[in-house]
Formats: sequence, structure tokens, C-alpha cells
Amino acid sequence: MSTDCLFCRIVEGSVPSTVVHETDSVLAFRDIDPQADTHVLVIPKEHFPDAAAMAAADPKLAGEVLAAAGEVAKIDGVDASGYRLVFNTGADANQTVFHAHCHVLGGRNLQWPPG
Repeated sequence: MSTDCLFCRIVEGSVPSTVVHETDSVLAFRDIDPQADTHVLVIPKEHFPDAAAMAAADPKLAGEVLAAAGEVAKIDGVDASGYRLVFNTGADANQTVFHAHCHVLGGRNLQWPPG
């Protein structure tokens, strides 16, 4: 855990969140600034600065994050209509919290290309 990381503080419970799904290793919670009807962040409970670092250190955990994202889509009822998974990695990709996380976006028509 990193005491200066917002998502680590969410995992430890010192910052409130609206939890959608949780396992021993993964936490999924609603984004506070949603960009779609479904906008949930799926994070590993262990701190990694980005998705690439997580995948390199623990490929099994990366798979658990993806599986949890699929479960979130089912929970929110967007699994049949379609949803997008986004990992922003690095400042140029607009990653603002440097803790690996996957955005699950759905519930509206998501245009391509994105922003």
C-alpha cells in the first residue's frame, strides 16, 4: 500500500467509495465523475503504478482484474449491449491516479475513436 495513493486509501477504507464488486485481490467501485451510465473502476488491491507494471509483476492478477471487469458489466447489465475497458497508462494517456486501474464504460453508444 502507498499512503499517498488515493486508490490504496480506498482499498484500506479510509476514503469512501461505492463498491460494485470485490474479491480477495480486486476492488471495483463507481467513478466519482462518470463518463457513461456505467463507469466503474476495477483495481488490484495491491499497488502497482500502471497496468503494464501489474501485468509484468503478476499476470494472474491482471487476469483477475479483467475477469472482475466482465463481472461488473454483468452486474450493471451492459454485458449484452456492449462495454469498453480502458487502461490509461502514463501521463500522455491521461492517467491521473498512478495505481493500475481499468475503467468499465457502458450504457451508451461509445464512439470511436475515443477522445
